[in-house]
Amino acid sequence: MVAPHLCKIGVNSMFIECKNDRNRNKEVSKEAAFFMAQTTRAGDLTSGPMLKKIILFSLPLAASSILQLLFNAADVVVVGRFAGSTALAAVGSNGALINLLVNLFVGLSLGANVVAARCFGAKDEQGVQNTVQTSVTLGLVSGVLLAFLGFFAARGLLELMSCPEDVIDLSTIYLKIYFIGMPMTMLYNFNSALLRAVGDTRRPLYCLAVSGVINVLLNLVFVILFQMSVAGVALATIISQTVSAILVTVLLMKEQGPLHLDLRHLGFHKGALVQILKIGLPAGLQSTVFSLSNVVIQSAVNSFGSTVVAGNSAAANIEGFIYTGMNAFAQAAVTFTSQNVGARRYDNLDRVMRNCLLCAVVVGVVLGGGAYLAGEGLLHFYSSDEAVIAAGLARMKVICTSYFFCGVMDTLASCLRGRGYSVLPMIVSLVGSCLLRLVWIATIFQLFRSTTTLYISYPISWVLTASVHLICLLVVRHKTNEALKQNAMAA
Repeated sequence: MVAPHLCKIGVNSMFIECKNDRNRNKEVSKEAAFFMAQTTRAGDLTSGPMLKKIILFSLPLAASSILQLLFNAADVVVVGRFAGSTALAAVGSNGALINLLVNLFVGLSLGANVVAARCFGAKDEQGVQNTVQTSVTLGLVSGVLLAFLGFFAARGLLELMSCPEDVIDLSTIYLKIYFIGMPMTMLYNFNSALLRAVGDTRRPLYCLAVSGVINVLLNLVFVILFQMSVAGVALATIISQTVSAILVTVLLMKEQGPLHLDLRHLGFHKGALVQILKIGLPAGLQSTVFSLSNVVIQSAVNSFGSTVVAGNSAAANIEGFIYTGMNAFAQAAVTFTSQNVGARRYDNLDRVMRNCLLCAVVVGVVLGGGAYLAGEGLLHFYSSDEAVIAAGLARMKVICTSYFFCGVMDTLASCLRGRGYSVLPMIVSLVGSCLLRLVWIATIFQLFRSTTTLYISYPISWVLTASVHLICLLVVRHKTNEALKQNAMAA
């Protein structure tokens, strides 16, 4: 038998040990075969310079989110400029409600990301395959459920939110059409989560770019040419979402390794489903809790009239760019942590946390401060109404300058989920965000009724929730270190 030698696999220069037999054929180890089966885009997130890998992973992810926001902003800009402030308010008033209904299922896609990344890190080929089939099936089922719920409950939910009378009809039309495309939206979210699990954040970006261009073009055609107002914006959105979902699905179908999607084998694998629900359901509930509190805040905003609603919507759209920049590092935290836990590289977990926190804070401070300083000019892209701009600036003054606390909160929660603790962040968010904001609106806001009093509930909840997340993470970290020490002594 010839002595082992090193051979290079893929663009990531992963090295594995191979053996030559007495014949000309090579006998490859199980671990090597696993990696050889992967696409060259699959990434090992457990070795090498961690900060560099986190940045390279996060930049395409942030770009994807920013592109999505740009296309969403195009929706708002087109409808605000060519269909009026009422149509702008109609589109904007749906944001909190859409997030409330969608975030539970988006959380499940996070569960798929964690489980797939952990299986990949542990080199569990069958586990990856089962996760792929289960995730895609779960995405389609989730999308269908959301489509029915959103379509038939649209007006009733808007009425519960105290949507202004001059806006509610247009808001209902937008919401019903938007939710028809929800199966494709969920399919894209779940499929891109699977690609992220193995370090591939670039190809989902390319798919989103193509669909986004289609979205903008269709906006212009439907709203300006055909005068379809909010219905045209919603229709353009679901067509573009269908395009992105199809493109990402095709990518998975063309994979040669365990990430390969075979539509003939779609279905639920019990083990994979349980793990996805274990991680994803609490994460989804946490996001839903945040969205619930935002719905309550949106209802309070609605009470100030359509002008404030329009300004609030425009400002929130701008803030979305800041959030996605920070959230890219939160998503990096959960993926990197999951892979390293699967590979039993516990020594990397602190490095992942520190680097992701640093990046999230820097992005939040720079983008948040810049957005506030340029706020008036940015808001002019959405509306020429000075009253709407003033209303938007009132929100940005509070939110943009403190947004980095939200980045810290999300990153710490992601580190906990990557370690397998998903219920804990959910409970903390339930108390620290939802309950606090509800109490604030019921007490402080009623005593000092203003938009500033309303908006300040956001940074207060971020700081408190992030503080508790940090304490929880330090406790979990201590338990992990103690367990490792005991295992080392026993060995």
